[in-house]
Amino acid sequence: MADDGRMTERRPISVAPAETPGLSGLLTLAVAVVVVAGLYLGRTVLIPITLAVLLSFLLAPIVNLLRRIHLGRVLSVIVAVLLALSIILAVGGLIGSQIAGLAQDVPNYASTIRSKVETVQGFALSRMNLVMRRLGQQLEQPNASQPKGPKSATDQKPMQVEVHQPDPTPIQLAERVIAPIVDPLATTAIVLIVAIFVLLQREDLRDRLIRLFGSSDLHRTTVAMNDAARRLSRYFLIQLGINTAFGIIIGCGLFLIGVPSPLLWGIIGLLLRFVPYIGAPLSAILPLALAAAVSPDWSMMVWTAGLYLVTEVIMGQVVEPLLYGHSTGLSPFSVVVSATFWTWLWGPIGLILSTPLTLCLVVLGRHVERLEFLDVILGDRPALTPVESFYQRMLAGDPDEAREQAEVLLRDRPLSSYYDEVAVKGLQLAANDAARGVLTGVQLEKIKLSMQELIDDLDEHDDQEPDTKDALEGATTGLSRSEQDLPKHPALGRIAEDALPPAWRAKAPVLCIAGRGPLDEAAASMLSQLLHKSGLKARVLQHEAASRMHLGSLDGEGVAMVCLCYLEIGGLPSHLRYLLRRLRQRLPAARLLVGLWPAEQAILTDDRLRAAVGAEVYTSSLREAVEACLEAARAEVQPVAA
Repeated sequence: MADDGRMTERRPISVAPAETPGLSGLLTLAVAVVVVAGLYLGRTVLIPITLAVLLSFLLAPIVNLLRRIHLGRVLSVIVAVLLALSIILAVGGLIGSQIAGLAQDVPNYASTIRSKVETVQGFALSRMNLVMRRLGQQLEQPNASQPKGPKSATDQKPMQVEVHQPDPTPIQLAERVIAPIVDPLATTAIVLIVAIFVLLQREDLRDRLIRLFGSSDLHRTTVAMNDAARRLSRYFLIQLGINTAFGIIIGCGLFLIGVPSPLLWGIIGLLLRFVPYIGAPLSAILPLALAAAVSPDWSMMVWTAGLYLVTEVIMGQVVEPLLYGHSTGLSPFSVVVSATFWTWLWGPIGLILSTPLTLCLVVLGRHVERLEFLDVILGDRPALTPVESFYQRMLAGDPDEAREQAEVLLRDRPLSSYYDEVAVKGLQLAANDAARGVLTGVQLEKIKLSMQELIDDLDEHDDQEPDTKDALEGATTGLSRSEQDLPKHPALGRIAEDALPPAWRAKAPVLCIAGRGPLDEAAASMLSQLLHKSGLKARVLQHEAASRMHLGSLDGEGVAMVCLCYLEIGGLPSHLRYLLRRLRQRLPAARLLVGLWPAEQAILTDDRLRAAVGAEVYTSSLREAVEACLEAARAEVQPVAA
C-alpha cells in the first residue's frame, strides 16, 4: 500500500511450486530398484551374456568384411569367432609361458629387492636409531632381580597336541586343480556360443527388440539401435587400437631398458588399459618392482616409470581426444561414477565393462523420453542450452566464461548471428525474470555490467563469415551438439564510406535509443556495434534522453535514422506512440525504426497497432535492424547517382 492510501498494483510472481511426487515417479523408482537387484542377483548369468553381446559388436565389422568377399553368413561368423578364440588362446598361452619363465628367477629378484629395502631402511633409520639410543640410555634403569619362588602347577609346560588332516584322495586333488580352470573355460565357452548366435541372428534380434520396445515408432527405435551399434563398435575398435599401440610401445621400451619378459608386460598393459583411469597405473606396478629387483641401482626403475608416464600422457591427452572427439558421448564424471557402480555390482568384470554399458544407457536416454535423465546425468551434452548457459553466466557476473562460449560459437557463425540467436534471447530471459520480480537490483546491475564487458570484448570480431578451416573446427571439436543446432545466418553486408550519401556521413547518423526496460540499453549497444561494423556510425542513448524533460537538449545534428530497441514491451504501447511523436517533432528528417524482440510482440503481428504507433520500419532482430539501416542509406544514394 502506498503512503497516500491508494493500493499499488503489483505484477504477480508466477513461479511454479515444486511438484509432489506422483504415482509415476514412485513406479519408476521401484522399477529402478528391481532392475539393480536383478542385475546383482543374476550376475552369474548376465555377465557371460553381456560379454557375448559386446564381443559381437567387436566382431561385427570383421563379419561384414568377410561377407563382402562372399564367404557366406555362417562361414563368416565361424571364421570371425575362431579368429577371436585363437587370439585369446594365443595371448593366454603366451602369458602362461612368460610367467613360468619369470618364476624361475624369483629367488634372485627377491634377494636383490631385500638388499635394496635394507639399504633404504638403514639410510632412513640411521639418525632415528641414534636418537633412540640416546633416549634409551637416559631412560634405562637396572631392573631389580625378582626372587624365584617354587614352581606352581601352572608353571608346568602344557602337553602339546598335534592335529593331522587325512591325506587328500585323488578326487579331492582333481577338484582342487581342475575347479579353478573349469570355471573360466566354461564362461569362455558360453561367451563364444552366445556371440555366435548373436552374430547369426542379428537382424532377427533387432526386429524382436523393435517389436518389444518400439513398434509404435519404428523411426525412433531404428535410429536408437543404429546409434548404439555405431557408438559401441567405434568405441571398441578405437580402444582396441589405442591399447594395442600402448602395449607395443611398452613392450619395446621395456625391451630396450632391459626389463625381463617385456612381452608379458606389454600384453598386461594392453589388457589392463581397458579399465578406465586406473588400468595403466596398475599395469606399471609389477614392471616397476621387477626393474627394482633386476638392477643393482635405481636407474632401470626410473627409466621404466618415465616410459609408462610419457606413454600414458601421450595416449590419454593427445591420441584419445584426437580419435574419439565427441563420439562416445560420455562425460568424465559419468565414467568415474559408472566405474564405481558397475564394480560394486559385478566386480572386476564390471569395472572393465563399465564404459560400454554406460554408453548404452546414454543412448537409451537420448532416444527414450522417460529415460532422458540418463543422458542429462551421464552424457557429454550440456544440460543447458547455449541461451540458458549465456543467461546463467550473465547472472553469475562472469563475462569471461560468456566470452569463452562466444569465442567457440563465433568459429562457425558471424557476430550478428551470435547476438541474435544467443545474446538477445539470453537477455530476454533476464527481462522476463525482471518483469516477474525474481531479479534483485544488484543482480540487474551485475547483468548490465557483464553484458557491457562482453560487448566490449567482442568488438575485435568483425561481422563476417568465418574461414572454412575455423568453421570446420568449430563444427567438429569446439561445439557441443546443442550449440551446433543453433541457426546460422550469413554475415551482414558493409557499405563503403565514400558510397554513403551526404546525410549519412555525419558523426553519428544513426541514434540507437534504449527502451524503458532495464536491459534495453544492452540491446542498443549491440545494434550500435553491428552498425559500426557495417559501415554506419551510430551512438547509444539512454531512454531518459528522449523523455519530455531532456528531448529539447538532444543533439540531432546529422541524424538520419533513429532506432528504438525493446527487449520487452507489455500492454498497449501508448508510451511508444507518444515517444515517436516527440522524436518526429524534434527530428523531422529522420526515419524511425522500432526493434522489438521477440517477434511475437503484438505490434509486429497486428497491422492496426503498427499503424497507430506510426514508425516507418519494424524489426524483430538486430540483423533486420542493420539491414533496414543499410537499405535506407542505399536508397538515398540512387537519386544522387541518377
